[in-house]
Amino acid sequence: MIIKRNEMKGETKEKMRGGEGAVSFVHFTDCANEKNIRMLAELTLPPGASIGYHQHDGETEYFLIVSGSGVVSDNGAERPVAAGDAVITGGGASHGVKNTGSVPLVMHAVIVTY
Repeated sequence: MIIKRNEMKGETKEKMRGGEGAVSFVHFTDCANEKNIRMLAELTLPPGASIGYHQHDGETEYFLIVSGSGVVSDNGAERPVAAGDAVITGGGASHGVKNTGSVPLVMHAVIVTY
């Protein structure tokens, strides 16, 4: 199967998980027929936008930083991230992310359930 970019569903979430600003999504697929994948998407955070601190229990979320830079609260520890970095949060751990740069922070996100 091939899904063209213009066929992918887009959406915007304001103040995602208590964060600031808006986060734009492009869902690579809706995951409706996937047994253990809850989300497979590209997320874009404009400068200053954030995803609030939240927990991942019963699942693991992978962020692959495509471009831009920011800060991830990784189970309470603030860590800088930039293009090429991967963030892995699961097993009850928590995270949040903020774009601290001057250009959009673009991430590919995958949530795997177990």
